[in-house]
Amino acid sequence: MRKKAIIAQKGSRHMQLNTKLCKILGIAYPVIQAGMAGGPTTVELVASVSNAGGLGTLGAAYMKPEEIRTAIRKIKEQTSKPFAVNLFCTNWTDQYAGVEESQKVLNAIRERLGLKQSNQKVITNNFFEEQFEVLMEEKVSVISSAFGIFPQDKMIQAKERGIKVTTMVTTVREAQLAESEGTDIIIAQGSDAGGHRSTFEIEKNSLGAAVGTFSLVPQVVDAVSVPVVAAGGIMDSRGLVAALALGAQGVQMGTAFLTTMESGAHSAYKQALINSTEESTVITKAFSGRPARGIKNAFMRAYEDMNLSPADFPTQNTLTNDIRKQAALQNNPEYMSLWAGQGTRLLHNEIRAEKLLSDLISGANHILNFYE
Repeated sequence: MRKKAIIAQKGSRHMQLNTKLCKILGIAYPVIQAGMAGGPTTVELVASVSNAGGLGTLGAAYMKPEEIRTAIRKIKEQTSKPFAVNLFCTNWTDQYAGVEESQKVLNAIRERLGLKQSNQKVITNNFFEEQFEVLMEEKVSVISSAFGIFPQDKMIQAKERGIKVTTMVTTVREAQLAESEGTDIIIAQGSDAGGHRSTFEIEKNSLGAAVGTFSLVPQVVDAVSVPVVAAGGIMDSRGLVAALALGAQGVQMGTAFLTTMESGAHSAYKQALINSTEESTVITKAFSGRPARGIKNAFMRAYEDMNLSPADFPTQNTLTNDIRKQAALQNNPEYMSLWAGQGTRLLHNEIRAEKLLSDLISGANHILNFYE
């Protein structure tokens, strides 16, 4: 089906961004801060984005249930505006095939970092049921999923409480499936995106769907009737306007927020981002066992040099946890997961999240007024 994008409407002084997404989510501007798991989405970042008119998102996939509850309550202390919480909808059962080979690479890295070698069997905790229950009990405004769609019983619970549901997809087929299962908003994530890709079935596509953001978005828009949000490599007002022109109702941005003052990203990670270019990132499964885009470093090269494959998610993610933590303690970005999209030349160093969002919206209005 073909749909027209509502890019803007006349304001008293200049054109104001106004899309269906804003009304559905109860936000002023069609901008979602991505729910980046692992620490970048601090309470301060989420609250700042929501207070500034966007939708802040807590990346909670790796958090224990009570940690999520505490974070949600702290966010609510800092903002009365809507915000989202993101979880992974995937198989959390450990996959032990390839672990022995992967440990050969990891133990060599541990030796470099001064860590003890490890050959113990890993066990990954699965808190999904408890995590979801916390979201229901705390009555968050929006819940979002990556790697899949919330199960039907969870979708019903959310709907009964008036909670909006967003799903990240990487193909038209995934988008249509998400819509059929009751998703309110589809986030079309292109291969430009940093961090983990949301391809549902990586067994069929080892490195995830390789469809670029601005190829994916209009095809998803034409295939579904619910609002579509563009994600992947969008860093500034030009990306926002381009996404709206292609039929999206808004954008989701992750990498752009990593270098904000409120971000929880490690200082060495932030500096690596500032020093990177559009040629710095690659898609890898080395850190977690799922495809993710990040800045290429010694950790990734270690797997290439030994011509070995990592174990599958979530086991590989658990295996590498000690290395990533030790690398952070040593301020050593060569062994940290430096997730990043392809637009890193457009990053701003140590900018306030509120300023980033304000500049994004004013820049988009300027572009739209220019073509008025």
